[in-house]
Amino acid sequence: MSTIVHKYGGTSMGSIEKIKSVAKKVILEKEKGNDVVVVVSAMGKTTNKLVDLAKEIDTNPDKREFDMLLSTGEQISISLLAIAIQSLGYEAISFTGYQAGIKTKGVHAKSEIDSIDTDRIKENLEQGKIVIVAGFQGINENGDITTLGRGGSDTTAVALAAALGCNCIIYTDVEGIYPVDPKLYPNAKKIDFISYKEMIEMSRLGAGVMETTSVEIGYKNNVPIYVASSSKDTKGTYITENKNIINYKSVIGIAIDDHTSILTIKDILSKSNDISTVFEILSNENLEIKIINQIASDNEHTSLSFVVSKGDLGCVDKAIYEIKSKLNHVEAYEDLDVSTISVVGKGINYHVINKIFNIFKENNINFKQVFTSELSISFIVDNKYKQRFIELLGNEFDL
Repeated sequence: MSTIVHKYGGTSMGSIEKIKSVAKKVILEKEKGNDVVVVVSAMGKTTNKLVDLAKEIDTNPDKREFDMLLSTGEQISISLLAIAIQSLGYEAISFTGYQAGIKTKGVHAKSEIDSIDTDRIKENLEQGKIVIVAGFQGINENGDITTLGRGGSDTTAVALAAALGCNCIIYTDVEGIYPVDPKLYPNAKKIDFISYKEMIEMSRLGAGVMETTSVEIGYKNNVPIYVASSSKDTKGTYITENKNIINYKSVIGIAIDDHTSILTIKDILSKSNDISTVFEILSNENLEIKIINQIASDNEHTSLSFVVSKGDLGCVDKAIYEIKSKLNHVEAYEDLDVSTISVVGKGINYHVINKIFNIFKENNINFKQVFTSELSISFIVDNKYKQRFIELLGNEFDL
C-alpha cells in the first residue's frame, strides 16, 4: 500500500455535482489499495467573492483579518467533500491547515510553509480514512491563520507529499502543461515531460498551471509531480528530473504574466536621501518587487522603475501617496496596461534572441523593458501588442 496526495482546484470543486464527481474519483483511488490525502481549493470563484466583500469595506484591508476571511473558502470545500465521500459509504475526515499540522512563517497573505507535523494525518490514514486538507493556509507562531498567496493549494499539496514521502497528482482544468496558454495560443502542443528547473522558471514568470514554490519544494525533495485533467482520462505531464529525458527544443515555452505593472518615480535627487526614502516606503508596504531599473536623467536627477505585482494594487497606491507626501518634488505613477511575456528554455542563445528581436522589428511591436535569466528572456509590452506577440512567438518556435 502506498500514499498518494491528490490536489483538486477551484474549478473541480465549482458545484455540488463536481464535488460529488471528485468524491467518486478519490474513492476509486482508495479502492486500488492506496492511502489517499486530498488537498482542495475554494469552490469556483469563492475566493474572488470574499476579496470583493472585504474591499467593499476597505480597499486595503488589515492583512490578518483578510487571511482569516480568505481561509474560510477552503474550509467550505473540505467539509463538503468529506460529506460527499461519507455519503458513498467511505470514511473521510477534513482538516484545516492548522489541524493538518501546517506551520507557517512570514507575512500575512504571502506566508511560507515552515514545517508540517503529519502525525494526525498518518493516524487517520492508518484508521483507513481518506484525509482531506484545506490548501492555501496554515498557522504561524502567533497562532494566527495565514495564507500562502497565489497558487497556495499547489504548495500545500506538494509540501504534504514531501512530508509523507509520496507522489503528488495535481488535477487541473487542462490536460497537462502546455508551452503556451491554449486560451491565448490554441495551436499549443501539450508537453509530456518537463524538468523541475524549466517548470520553476515558467511558473516564476507567470505560467498559471503550477505555482513556483510548489515546484521548488518538489525539486528539493525529489517529489514526483504529475499534472492531469480533472475531467478527462487523458495523459498528463510529468515534472521530473529524469536524466534520460532529453529536451531537444531550445525553447520549451512562453510564460505570460498579466499581473505586471510598472511603478515609476522620476526627478529623484541623486545626491540626497531620496532613494533610501523610496525603498523604506516600499519595504514598509511589503511590495512584491520583481525588477528594479535606475536611469540617470542628468547629473542631479535620476529615475527609478519597479516592476511590481498588480495584486499589490492597494499597497502600490498607498506607497505612491507616501512617496509624494515625503518627496513633493518627485513624480510617481503606475502603468497598469502592460504584461510580461517570457521565452523560456535551456537554449536561450544569441540565435534565439535574434529571432525574437526580428519579430519586434518586422511587426512594429515595441517593448518597454527587457530582462534575462539563465533560462529565459522577458519583455514587458503594452497589452495592445500582447496577443499578436504570443502568436508570433508560438509559430516561430513551433510550440
